Parts: sequence; C-alpha cells; structure tokens
Amino acid sequence: MFAVAAGHGREEITQAVGRQLDELDFAPSFYRGNPPAFLVAEKLAGILPAGLDRVFLVNSGSEAVDTAIKMVLLYHRVCGEAQRTLFVSRERAYHGVNFGGLGLSGIVNNRRHFASQLPNVPLLRHTWLAENRFTRGLPQHGGELADDLLRIIATHGAENIAAVFVEPIAGSTGVLLPPQGYLERLREITSAHGILLVFDEVICGFGRTGKAFAAQSFGVRPDILTVAKAITNGAIPMGAVAVDRGIHEAIIDSVPADQIEFFHGYTSGGHPVAAAAAIATLEIYRREELFARGEALSSYFIDQLFTLRELPVVTDIRAYGLIAGIDLAPDGKPGVRGYRLQKALFDRGLHVKTTGDAAIIAPALVAERQHIDKIVSILRRTLAEEK
Repeated sequence: MFAVAAGHGREEITQAVGRQLDELDFAPSFYRGNPPAFLVAEKLAGILPAGLDRVFLVNSGSEAVDTAIKMVLLYHRVCGEAQRTLFVSRERAYHGVNFGGLGLSGIVNNRRHFASQLPNVPLLRHTWLAENRFTRGLPQHGGELADDLLRIIATHGAENIAAVFVEPIAGSTGVLLPPQGYLERLREITSAHGILLVFDEVICGFGRTGKAFAAQSFGVRPDILTVAKAITNGAIPMGAVAVDRGIHEAIIDSVPADQIEFFHGYTSGGHPVAAAAAIATLEIYRREELFARGEALSSYFIDQLFTLRELPVVTDIRAYGLIAGIDLAPDGKPGVRGYRLQKALFDRGLHVKTTGDAAIIAPALVAERQHIDKIVSILRRTLAEEK
C-alpha cells in the first residue's frame, strides 16, 4: 500500500512514539497546536517544492483530499470568485473514499454504490494508450491529452472552474504514468485561466519517484499537494496538505486576527504521537538518503520487471522510480485473474495490490537487488502458471 517506504520494524519510530506517549499523548488542534505538529510541518516544508510551505495536518489521504477541496473553495471565495465551484478530475483517478474524494474518483466501483458525491465533476481522459505499451519511463505519446482541459473550459467556462485534481502518477488504478509534456501542459492551462492545480501525492510521494515528491521529479509545481501513507512509514495514520504561501496568506488575511479563518479540522489532526512518528520517519529518510537510494535502484528494478514481458499473460508493463504496474490479460470477467493472482502471490510470500487485472509493485526504498530478484522470481513463477 505504498506506506512502509523505510521498511518494517524501525526502532527509531517505535522509540519516538513511546517517548511522545509519555510526554504528551494527546492535544486538541483547535485554537492551538503542539510542538511535534509544528516541527513535522517545518520538516515537511523543508523537502516540499519551494513555496509550498504552509502545512495542514490530517489523519489520512482521504482527509487530505477533502481538506484540499475546502481550501480551494475558500480561497476563491475570499478572492471574490465564489462562483468557482467546479472541480475537474480524471478517468481512472483515485482520491480516497470520503465523499469529496469519491466525487473526484474516476474508478467506477468506488462510485457506483454511493449517490451523494460532488456534483458535475468533468473528467479528463486517462493517460493509458496502446501505443505506449512496454515503455520504460514516461511515455512518448499522449501529452496532448492535457488539452482535454481546454474542452472542459469551453463547455463550462474557466471562470467557474475551481481546481484540477490529478495524481502525477495514477497509482491505485495500475500505475498510469504521465506522458511527456502532459503535466507541464496542465500547469500551463490552469495558470492561464486562474484555475488551481492540485497534485495528489498520497501514493507517489516520499521518494517513490526518486525525489521527495513527483512534482520535483517531473519539474511541475502545483498550487496544493496532498500526502499521507509514507509520511509516518505507515506506523500511525497521518496525512497533510501543503499549500502555496500565497493561498495561505489570502485565506488568513481575509478575516480579522481574532476570528477563525478556516472552519475545518479533525479531533486527531496534528496528533502529537502521529507527529512524532512522522518526525522520526523523515529523519530516517534524510539520514539514510533513502530517496537517492531508491533512485539508484530504479534502473535495476525496471530492467528486471521488464523481463516478464515475454510471459503470454502479461499485456503491458509501466514503471518509474520504484513503482510499477503490470497489466494481465483478463480471464473471462475482468478482475478474476487479478484477484486470483493476488492470493497466489501472497501464499508464496509476495504481497502486492491488484486493481482489476493490474498488479502494482512498489518495493520499499530500503530494498536491495536481492529483494528485487526475489520479487521478480515469485512473479515469474506465478504468472507462468496463468493460462
């Protein structure tokens, strides 16, 4: 689930959590913060893209997305553009399971049973193209798909659109990579029309792409960026929303100093114990240079995975950094093979996530070549048995 980037059983995190429980086991986040929460926000700001240095702490990726939605709406309201209420997302997108994120979702099974969603969310086309199959790195074809946003603007009016939400790498659906020039074009269009660009990096953040965040790997700076999962190495639930300083100042300056600026928050948001886990995790990433370590392992990881393309059941492989998706030929009803494969792999000692008939591979940043070899060996053996 992309969370345990530094590996299991990290004593530094265990000890930090224990010390924090002894010192301050809970503090409400309404009206005032606590020292660990301020410190983790400061440390996050130090590795985030420049200018995204205002941080709101939550408990999960789903909460981070819903918080970002509220921030976008409030920002436009205080700027005198309250009519900007329309959000744009993408086919096959995953933005959590709260109702805001469900409204942005482009995965049908996450939506079909829940009627109360954000209304009228236009979807950009997803970025998978047949001509990009078995491409190493960012695919060559499909950058022009970003121009779908121009069609949506022509239909709804730029003045009514609040933000575009995208995962730089669409992880949960099967690791769909952005085509060359795609994210840059989205940034260009949103900037030209006063639309905010939000990157959901709950999956691909914290070294998965070789840099701290995919925004840095791809050289595209969003206005808001959401994170979770690996922020605490999965030890304790936590998420965060990083916001452009200008957006933060516009909201803060919109009311007198003795009034609440943002009527939003969670009982456990900025929890001191979760913050302690995050601080310890970020220190592990820094001390052990795990982002660079993952980047150095990436070529070997991708090379080994691509040896699986010879198997008849494998129809596509996509990989970047230390995250990859392997598409499998359906066995009758879609998802049957993927479900069967997930169970078979687990029984052989390999735990992966499957979405439909796509297997998602995301080794920890502490992995070594021998671990990659074992992963690929189990995959090869199990996939070879699929007919």
